[in-house]
Amino acid sequence: MDTYRNPLVERYASAEMSYNFSPQNKFTTWRKLWLALAEVERDLGLPIRESQLKALRDNLEPIDWARVQAYEREFRHDVMAHIHAFGDAAPAAKSIIHLGATSAFVGDNTDLIQIRDGLLILKRKLVNVIAVLARFADRWKDLPTLGFTHYQPAQLTTVGKRATLWIQSLLLDWEELEFLRASLRFRGVKGATGTAASFKTLFDGDFAKVQQLDQSLAQRFGFEGTWAVSGQTYDRKLDAKVLHLLSNLAQSAHKFSNDVRLLQNLKEAEEPFHTDQIGSSAMAYKRNPMRSERMAALSKFVISMSGSTAMVAATQWFERSLDDSANKRLSLPQAMLATDAILEIWHNVVAGLAVYPELIARHIRAELPFMATEHILMAGVKKGGDRQELHEIIRAHSMEAAQQLKQHGKPNDLIARLSADKRIKMDEEALMEILDPQNFIGFAPAQTTQFLHERVKPILEQHSDLLGLRVQLKV
Repeated sequence: MDTYRNPLVERYASAEMSYNFSPQNKFTTWRKLWLALAEVERDLGLPIRESQLKALRDNLEPIDWARVQAYEREFRHDVMAHIHAFGDAAPAAKSIIHLGATSAFVGDNTDLIQIRDGLLILKRKLVNVIAVLARFADRWKDLPTLGFTHYQPAQLTTVGKRATLWIQSLLLDWEELEFLRASLRFRGVKGATGTAASFKTLFDGDFAKVQQLDQSLAQRFGFEGTWAVSGQTYDRKLDAKVLHLLSNLAQSAHKFSNDVRLLQNLKEAEEPFHTDQIGSSAMAYKRNPMRSERMAALSKFVISMSGSTAMVAATQWFERSLDDSANKRLSLPQAMLATDAILEIWHNVVAGLAVYPELIARHIRAELPFMATEHILMAGVKKGGDRQELHEIIRAHSMEAAQQLKQHGKPNDLIARLSADKRIKMDEEALMEILDPQNFIGFAPAQTTQFLHERVKPILEQHSDLLGLRVQLKV
């Protein structure tokens, strides 16, 4: 325990996302790329023996990590270290490993594979978050609650309708994720500066064979196509686009976490709280919204990382410069790991999110009489009252009720005041009918039902095979 360990791996992210960016997965993929390169080169006529291919296939794993580290200390070059270690494991094939390739062949193509697979992991978790939010919205679509603008009480909405706002943000992220996944391409084989000069030599100037090599490798690793042109590397704008997506997901998550924490302060809703969980080391009664707070913390981290990849994309020189390398090792994996953790926490919070209708109703009762004054005014006019006179009567009672409420902490007695005023010509029962919260929620239930049916249900049905996520938070 005397060496720094990454909390994203130890505390937050899932095993599957951690494996996706693990050295084992990364460098085994390098070996698979070298094998595939040699196989296709042989198919296209290069003098590579089947015995050499077999030597590569038989030694994809295990990797001698100590040998790799020793070579890297010697060469100060990670790709050459792995080439030599692979060659030591498969000496019969040592002479044809990495034939015609540059470091970006294994580095960039592996990055693209990890990005693609990481996005697939996030896609599954995102659609499950949408699913639990949709169930929550449908369950509470009819329950009136105070709306808030500027964090001040505003017209009523419903608990379920509010949840559709969270989903709507995620649908924007979903669309961006699907577009990004569909536009991903393999780097393939492009040579040292993107001209494929080494492969022109290997294939005696046959451009068609080089194109076939490029396309065959892309298909073997599950890509429909390759970048038509590149420098030594694929365009680093792609990394910036990936981080832009992750940042957008984090923004949606942070907004949700803000709302949950505010609702928990109001005691209208509460995130899950384990039986033996401790909210505060000092204040034993505390039930702090630590999961939502963790979402917010990780979201800030992801949002901040998007600027890093943007700067890398903006400052590349000509066909490439190496000031992207160390940054990529940090930014892409860590942003993916953090976003993975955010979605798992989000799913966990929504799946156990408690709603307290009585507290919600109490808050409505405290505010609704003021909000209903226009309705009361209209009803009074219908009963023969003078609009201007009634407006002044209601205004005066409202000011007095508000003063008693704010300065003396008394309950909101506006309805009692109005029913006792004979000039209003409405008794308390008639006034309370006007104050039915269902009269003030507009089309919130219908909007929720329509939104879930038209926008959310098709996504959930199309991706039903991805549903059923089970989350077990580490801490």
